Amino acid sequence: MKINISIIKKAFGILFILMMVFGCQDMDTPPLGDYPEDENPVGGPLKFYVPFDDNTTDPLKFAVDNIRAKFPSDNPLTPTEGIKGKGVQGGEPKKFIAYSSANDFAATAGSLTVAFWAKHAVPTQTEFVFALTSDNWAKASMFAMVEGTVEKPVLKFFVDEQPSTGGSDKWFEWVNDKSVPGIFDDQWHHYAFVYDATISKMLLYRDGVAYEPLGQWTDHGNIKFNTSKVGSFRIGGSGNPEEGWMNSWTGGLDQFRLYASALTATEVNALFTGKE
Repeated sequence: MKINISIIKKAFGILFILMMVFGCQDMDTPPLGDYPEDENPVGGPLKFYVPFDDNTTDPLKFAVDNIRAKFPSDNPLTPTEGIKGKGVQGGEPKKFIAYSSANDFAATAGSLTVAFWAKHAVPTQTEFVFALTSDNWAKASMFAMVEGTVEKPVLKFFVDEQPSTGGSDKWFEWVNDKSVPGIFDDQWHHYAFVYDATISKMLLYRDGVAYEPLGQWTDHGNIKFNTSKVGSFRIGGSGNPEEGWMNSWTGGLDQFRLYASALTATEVNALFTGKE
């Protein structure tokens, strides 16, 4: 009698699969519902996060979070005591932490929140907290900068959409009677720039207290970054450090976050009270 080898192989294959299935049934495997939820799920509003609290001497590993921030290509800044664990200290001319991107922040941020802790004495120059690079005059699609004195601090947040037809940029400024007190007292403070596209309104929260800028973006709606122009993301520096006035940050920074949503006052206050 002729034996059909292929049929025998299939029979053994089926038998093996059945043994594996029944053998695994007794394993102590928790149901899917028992697994903890990711606090920062993929696709969620938190697009970029750096806590600066890795217990390492490697400056690149120090400036990364395993979930949100890619490894930077350069980090010449030094660790310091932050608001919660470690922070980072600026002070190197034309130096900053350089990331290849801010993930999908620019593509998804119709509304946005930029939140961080900062500590700064009185500046002697204009300094940039961060910059999302581009190819415009500022070499940045978005940045925040400070200057001024203790009595007259200046804080500005810039957004440039660079649409294919026409141009659209906006300066949100906290100056003169809109100045925010205590920026340059060399103490840690929490800052959250929150733009809500549903009402075309920007607010700055400092230690949980809201401050309106000098002017709003009336009836603008969603921010539309030109993603074909958006490049790298820099913490502690400008988009164009070769410009004489675009100086790097000399103070401390900690807990840096980018959200593609407008956080509520309650959510911002939770970051402040939790030192997040």
